[in-house]
Amino acid sequence: MSQVSPRGTYLQVSESLRQQIESGDVGDALPSEAALMGLHGVSRNTVRRALKVLETDGVVESAPGVGWRVVRGGDRRSLAERMTGLLTEDSLSVGDTYPSEARLCERFGASRTAVRRVLAQMEGTGLLATIHGKGRTVRALPAPTVRP
Repeated sequence: MSQVSPRGTYLQVSESLRQQIESGDVGDALPSEAALMGLHGVSRNTVRRALKVLETDGVVESAPGVGWRVVRGGDRRSLAERMTGLLTEDSLSVGDTYPSEARLCERFGASRTAVRRVLAQMEGTGLLATIHGKGRTVRALPAPTVRP
């Protein structure tokens, strides 16, 4: 990565890999961590963090002795897209209570850390608000997106 990222370089690497997987540029197995380090110009720790993001999202899985494999089928949206999608999928309106961290972890099979990261992003973009003693509530609805 040639430029400093306010989002975190590992997130840029994970999104780049996600796009390559979705476009079919990557087969069933990902390149080795060393190859990914060279391709993206980052450290092994950055590559591993990026792979963990994709693993949490169910896009890749670790295969001992083989490396990282692409998971075929299922919902390939990122955790952030799936959690934002809850607003429309569950017909939530402004002022409604958003599901708890525990329910989100259970629903998406994600770690509490990953869920908290996305919740912070959603609060930062103005979709959610935290009310002391009441949890998170819907503050705004996302703009509709068109996927190719």
